[in-house]
Amino acid sequence: MRILTVLAVTALVSVSAFAQQAQRSSNPNGVQIQGKTTIEADQKEVTAIAVGKDNVAKNTAGAIKGGTQIQGETKIKASQKRATAIAVGKGNEAVNEAGVIGGK
Repeated sequence: MRILTVLAVTALVSVSAFAQQAQRSSNPNGVQIQGKTTIEADQKEVTAIAVGKDNVAKNTAGAIKGGTQIQGETKIKASQKRATAIAVGKGNEAVNEAGVIGGK
């Protein structure tokens, strides 16, 4: 339980740092934000398992992904509980996303 709490807090801090870094991005394919951005994310009992070649399994809560341009005030409040993403086999992908703006 402590590990999950630490992971959730780490994810929240990482997302906040990512959003702040993205504000300075000049890459047209990256994230560009102008204005105030607030992200509150919480995950509990999440599991992501990828088995096999080139598989992806993710649990994402509260994120701004590439190819996004936001102007003005943006608030993301996301929560996941008991979310599970499992990918088995070649070329499979399983994703749980809550409060996500933008593409991959």
